[in-house]
Amino acid sequence: MTTEDLIDKLAVQVQGEKDKREIIVFTLSTCMWCKKCKRFLNDRNIKYRYIDMDQIPYPQKSEILDYLRENYNERISYPYMVCDKDDVVVGYNPEKYEELLKEGAE
Repeated sequence: MTTEDLIDKLAVQVQGEKDKREIIVFTLSTCMWCKKCKRFLNDRNIKYRYIDMDQIPYPQKSEILDYLRENYNERISYPYMVCDKDDVVVGYNPEKYEELLKEGAE
């Protein structure tokens, strides 16, 4: 199984009417900024997937973190949002979220 397959298997889908961008957010279940990120997406009715990294076994967490570092950004901080397997936002940044979502709507 590839790491992308593992991510697909573990990710929880949140339905939303706005689905122009493929969004996955890597979060911690107890992180207030991660909860704000999810609320931001929910309030705007955006479809996304998420993985609470502190709720999965360590070997899977380690594999996913290595994948994120190799493919996107070495700095890991939560929430960690990936849009369309291309754009990354590290940390809670609603201004950057708005910018990415506007780009996806064009």
